Amino acid sequence: MCSSMGLLYQAPTCAILSVEKSKGHESPKNLLYDVVFGIPKDGKNKRDTYVPQKWDLIALTNVRPKCIDDLNRPPRLYFLAIVVRGDDEDSPILPQILTAKPIVVEYGEKRESLLVTFLININTNIRIWDALKGGKNLNIITEVLQADSTAGDRCGDCSSQEIDVKGHDVHADLHSSNLNDSQINAVLSSIETSQCSHRSSLQLIWGPPGTGKTKTIATLLWILLKMKCRTLTCAPTNIAVLGVASRLLQLVENSIQQHSYGLGDIVLFGNEDRMKIDDHEDLLDIFLKYRVKRLAECFVPLTGWRHQLISMISLLEDPTSQYQVYLEQKIKEKEQDRDHEKKKEIRRKKTRKQKIKEKEQEAVHEIKKKEVREKEKRKQKEKGKLIQTMIIEGEGDKSCDNALTMWEFTRKRFDCTEWNLRHCIRIFCTHLPTSFLSIEVVGEMNRALNLLQLLRTNLHGDIFSNKDLENVFNCSEDSNYTACESSTSSSLRKRIQACLEVLKSINKKFSVPNFCSHHMISSFILKNAHLIFCTASSSVKLNEGKPIELVVIDEAAQLKECESSIPLQLPWIRHAILIGDGRQLPAMVMSKISGKAGFGRSLFERLVSLGHRKHLLNTQYRMHPSISLFPNKEFYEKQICDGHNVKDESYKKLLLQGQMYGSYSFINIPYGKDEFDERHSQRNMAEVYVASEIVAKLYQASVGSRQMVSIGIISPYKAQVCALKEKLGNQYVTPGSNFSVSVRSVDGFQGGEEDVIIISTVRSNGNGSVGFLSNHQRTNVALTRARYCLWILGNGSTLRSSNSVWKKLVLDAQNRGCYFDVDEDETLLKTLKESMIKLDQLEDFLNTDSILFKSARWKKFGSSNELGNRARAGEYL
Repeated sequence: MCSSMGLLYQAPTCAILSVEKSKGHESPKNLLYDVVFGIPKDGKNKRDTYVPQKWDLIALTNVRPKCIDDLNRPPRLYFLAIVVRGDDEDSPILPQILTAKPIVVEYGEKRESLLVTFLININTNIRIWDALKGGKNLNIITEVLQADSTAGDRCGDCSSQEIDVKGHDVHADLHSSNLNDSQINAVLSSIETSQCSHRSSLQLIWGPPGTGKTKTIATLLWILLKMKCRTLTCAPTNIAVLGVASRLLQLVENSIQQHSYGLGDIVLFGNEDRMKIDDHEDLLDIFLKYRVKRLAECFVPLTGWRHQLISMISLLEDPTSQYQVYLEQKIKEKEQDRDHEKKKEIRRKKTRKQKIKEKEQEAVHEIKKKEVREKEKRKQKEKGKLIQTMIIEGEGDKSCDNALTMWEFTRKRFDCTEWNLRHCIRIFCTHLPTSFLSIEVVGEMNRALNLLQLLRTNLHGDIFSNKDLENVFNCSEDSNYTACESSTSSSLRKRIQACLEVLKSINKKFSVPNFCSHHMISSFILKNAHLIFCTASSSVKLNEGKPIELVVIDEAAQLKECESSIPLQLPWIRHAILIGDGRQLPAMVMSKISGKAGFGRSLFERLVSLGHRKHLLNTQYRMHPSISLFPNKEFYEKQICDGHNVKDESYKKLLLQGQMYGSYSFINIPYGKDEFDERHSQRNMAEVYVASEIVAKLYQASVGSRQMVSIGIISPYKAQVCALKEKLGNQYVTPGSNFSVSVRSVDGFQGGEEDVIIISTVRSNGNGSVGFLSNHQRTNVALTRARYCLWILGNGSTLRSSNSVWKKLVLDAQNRGCYFDVDEDETLLKTLKESMIKLDQLEDFLNTDSILFKSARWKKFGSSNELGNRARAGEYL
């Protein structure tokens, strides 16, 4: 919370439109209020797009704060509140807040405006606390707490067992999946662990950058899906969860037999806004909320699957009776319209005298009631005769203006019902679990759809007249007719009978559940799924329901140990598999105090430090060998091999001319300086201009060659990221373009990769100070994002003087001949000079050894002011 207070200048806000005391309001301990929040604005300013959600910790003020001091300005001081019921819930009930102090509710002109400023969401913290104090399922926790040297080893009783999944050889499946030996061993070991019933266990898979970690996880989950092993897959962030789920779907869709049948065994759930699920159309079919909506359409009794199926059977068996019902309804509607018009006319003509007469005639009306009833009976008989006549003649009621003929009605009803059945079957095949919808029933459904399609073609074709259709439908059991019917009519009749048999068979074998709410459908989906995807924090929602056998945690090195206790304590879980890399960035902890206390340490990191056995994925397929050389040596003790694909000559890309722009280079920029922005973050404008010029050169080369290129610019400092984004603007943001540029911090790039990575190190000073740039994990992430080219911008002198990993990197680049001065490229030199003049940062140039004077047409010494004026005039450009 203290860290959040320091970021008030960017904290989102919204207005409170009204405040009322809740029913449970009790002063002074239970200060509950029902509130109405202002509608968020659709603008570029993120501060205006805030929608308070449950467990948001907020500050109530009468001003929009830009710093901590703004919260304590008279006449009203801020006070804290927490959202205990948010707008994010699917409920018509108003949001509710619990405040630290009473809110003085004012009305009319005296009413003072109230603003809500978001500080932090404590939902995950609450879940962590509940998990730590709960102590529900301690099978895995107990195993973890034992610092045993044999932890992670195979169970002796299970090690000799062969793995077989319902008659399929897992080894054969793995070898066909194009995995390397280390990946196969990791998957096999994990599967063996999941089948052990003798003890709980926890496996570690160590996946350095580019070693196919996500592919390995997806293959493991694909095998577990075949085994019908109920598995939870979670990760610290939504991005990581979506990445694994997407890769798994690619495997599943390539192996399923019936279109999308089988996807119902996989479900992904979470907050759709935070997941940005609309940007991932490939995942919609497994997203819980979307699945619930689709299934709800088919479960509705009056219009859903059951109704459509019975309607089609009735239509094919006896279209005449359905047409009769239709005509009765049309006649009734017509009569109602007439009666309505008559009543309107009577009301217009009524006079006071007539109203008096009506009272006098009430007694007479009683006498005539019997006569009316008799008349109604005669009328019904006449209507029945009329309907029979219309059915026989095949025409609609002449008195009903919009009535369809019998075969117009039959075709229209058939088309509508057939479309609805097809729609429901597609939904069932995609969204129902295989335990509820068998492959045999799916086969019959597909056969029914094919037969219905053929019938539709026959009904709308020119082969059969209305009389032919009437004979086929109504005389199919008449032996005299069937003996003399044509071959085409006989074929249609048999097709109708075959379709009826299939539909009736489906009706007997399959019935939809009787659910009356979305919550019941959601519970049904989660209970019957085999693979479940969500964040580690959200897994708390699985505490109730069918037992889960195995939990797989991706990016486990980024998950705080205390947070991992949430999924590890779910009921019945006996085994866990943790996949990650402790040598990349750990979990983000905003509080410096908490960080120093080790709050961000992961369970993965702690187990590795205790010597827990781990499976190393030892082949990287991302980086060109010249890029992977230094991080492999510095961070992984040369344990990682380069894949055959990156060693191929075609993997070497010459995107720009010159040795400086090879696969790996360090570009020395000694001119410029690191400086603090207004938010106390470091930036270096010289590197900003050089980076933007390199991007411009890459763009021109891409346009000329029509080659698709993705660029990533990484910097460890937020101020530098902002400066780079401002400089580049939107000039390279074109949908469908072959050229893309992404600018992010090191933390934002973890897990990502691009064709070309440009690293801006920022630090440029005389004392070798590099700050948190020296962090090994942050450096490792930055250096391992590129596929073909990695170009590092920095002050070589500063970095060499830092006595950090960056000193080693600069010396390594010099030894390998990958170290270049910025003035070796004339365009970069010119850009750098122009930038210094624009920024009025000429101090670095005002010495005879600077590039300004090295390349000048003449030299003349004078005062600093004289030199500066000449530089601004362009004499040295």
